[in-house]
Amino acid sequence: MTNHPYQLMLSDVDGTLLRTDKQLNQATIEAVQRLREAGIDFTLVSSRPPRAMHWLIEALDLTLPVGAFNGGTLLKPDGTLLQAHRILRNAVDSVFEQLEDEDLDIWLFADNEWIIANPDNHYIGHEKRALGYDPLIVDRFDDYLDRVDKLVAVSKNHDRLASLQPELDQKLGQYAHTVRSQPYYLDITAAQASKGHALVALAEHLSIPLTRTVAIGDGENDISMFKKAGLSIAMGQAEEDVKAHAMQITAETDRNGLAEAIHRFILATG
Repeated sequence: MTNHPYQLMLSDVDGTLLRTDKQLNQATIEAVQRLREAGIDFTLVSSRPPRAMHWLIEALDLTLPVGAFNGGTLLKPDGTLLQAHRILRNAVDSVFEQLEDEDLDIWLFADNEWIIANPDNHYIGHEKRALGYDPLIVDRFDDYLDRVDKLVAVSKNHDRLASLQPELDQKLGQYAHTVRSQPYYLDITAAQASKGHALVALAEHLSIPLTRTVAIGDGENDISMFKKAGLSIAMGQAEEDVKAHAMQITAETDRNGLAEAIHRFILATG
């Protein structure tokens, strides 16, 4: 066990690990390597599906489990599932009932696929670049509703998505969890799915006290792990309500904010 005050760093992916062009900086790769050399473990938790994280696992040579679907799924670097919390069917039906008259699209993640009904959605190209694969286009979602990992409500109307969140929370109660992963995405996952739960599960798996963990991110879905970590760091471009939950603020993603955080707030404290 390292004598350093921190033993584990858990990082968000989009807006934190990756630049806005979805590329991985060499400075970030080198900083993660320095972290390991200091005896501090590093891994990822993201709203992404597992399929969109494999190249990052390889690029960073990760050896610890990673979290997908906002922490709802934990998997080993070789793809072996450790746990997968899927949305209960009654909650899935409630989401569709609530959103059926809304001017938005619903994306479904199930069976290792990104499933859509409207291929003309404005954000399809953006998501293809982020995930690295094409969606499966269907006429109806019926065949997948019993095994949904994540639902996403997608809209250019960011204010409406924001106001929909508490409406869905009230409707879904304890059966599902809602969070904004981006201003234009409202994620609905299993009730047990949160990055905070993922951090706790990973710390327990590694027998690391939460006080010796670090969480870094830029979005609303990162706040739950900020609340659990011994040290929480927000990216410079994060919204103010996200920053308010963090202990430290680093530079923006495109200014090597993750690398700066590692050097300034972790390695420098050893």
